[in-house]
Amino acid sequence: MTDAVYCLECAVQSYDWGKLGNESKVAHFASKFTDINNDKPYAELWMGTHPNGPSKITGTNTFLKEAISSNPTQHLTAAIAQNYDNDLPFLFKVLSVRKALSIQAHPDKKLGKELHEKYPTIYKDPNHKPEMAIAITDFEALFGFRPLNEVASCLHEFPEFAALVGDATVKKFLDSVRGQSETTSPEEITSNKAVLRELFAAVMMADANVVKESVDKMSRRVEREQRETGDDDCTKELIVRLSTQYPGDVGVFAVLMLNYVKLNPGQAIFLGANEPHAYLFGDCVECMAASDNVVRAGLTPKFKDVPVLVNMLTYNYGPADKQILSPIRHSSTTVLYDPPIEEFSVLLTTLTRENASEEFDPISGPSVLIVTEGTGVMIVDNQERKKELWPGGVYFIGAGIKIRIDTKDGLVAYRALCTV
Repeated sequence: MTDAVYCLECAVQSYDWGKLGNESKVAHFASKFTDINNDKPYAELWMGTHPNGPSKITGTNTFLKEAISSNPTQHLTAAIAQNYDNDLPFLFKVLSVRKALSIQAHPDKKLGKELHEKYPTIYKDPNHKPEMAIAITDFEALFGFRPLNEVASCLHEFPEFAALVGDATVKKFLDSVRGQSETTSPEEITSNKAVLRELFAAVMMADANVVKESVDKMSRRVEREQRETGDDDCTKELIVRLSTQYPGDVGVFAVLMLNYVKLNPGQAIFLGANEPHAYLFGDCVECMAASDNVVRAGLTPKFKDVPVLVNMLTYNYGPADKQILSPIRHSSTTVLYDPPIEEFSVLLTTLTRENASEEFDPISGPSVLIVTEGTGVMIVDNQERKKELWPGGVYFIGAGIKIRIDTKDGLVAYRALCTV
């Protein structure tokens, strides 16, 4: 193991929302190491050192964290080892989503520390959890609050929404944002955020029985109208879909307040701390700070911490397309997704020509690479020894190591990395 490049056997998480059996990219990627049951949901592949799903070096009983700890300066660099307690600063994942994940947000470092100290059995570490998702297949999500004029339109178009929050809250919201929904004035933006918070809180904290009746009434009406008119409006389709997946759940109303986005393969979204989101369907790679802190408020049977979620959100609002993270061209065949945080960036390499090759200079930090399509080999530091690459093949690459990827018929690979 002296070259500090290790093939990894990664943990698979089976959550109810995951795609079933061979429909799941997670299952496909994990099939070399585990038998696949087509009736079982395969939701997440975890590539990293997080204790809830640590990766192991293939062919050994050694976990990646042990290997890194044996020589953190070599594996991480001295600066990263010092900054991140001799550990990998990010967790890399593949997600295969069959039905919606919870309406959720992740705390910043200050709140993460507070929640961990108060409720260590629920919030199991003190870290923040910014994350980025890059679509492998067409991928659907809710994230960030809609432009306020769209929320106002939804209050008019969906009477169940307005009835749930009450006339006074509706009037206050409409009166406040009328004429200033696209303002650049700091004072008016602050005012807009305040009434948006009040509206969101009124929905999320409404009586559960009233919510259930309202969701059922709205979804039945919308489904009937779609059937009679052939209306294929995506908001209405989502209301029906989510109310089928989570009957009577308050999260269905989040569709009327949050942006819906459908990403094409290769498109990415970055989800900063205290921003609401929910993944809906599709496969993606996801990278995040090494934390598992999630504050939930809907579309889930798990613990919901509605007061914390309502209080923690930024209430930033605006169109979804402004929140899509554009990649930076790194080479003719590689792009870089570089979110505004320290813990990680991601390289996407797409080799489409026969006998194509890409050479990567040494990186001043650790990285984890997964192949999602095609086959090839990885040559390490110009050595004769080659490492095989296949769909689902995952490698940890230590700091300062030069690699080259060769393929005969094409290959797609994602590489999460951290540098200082």
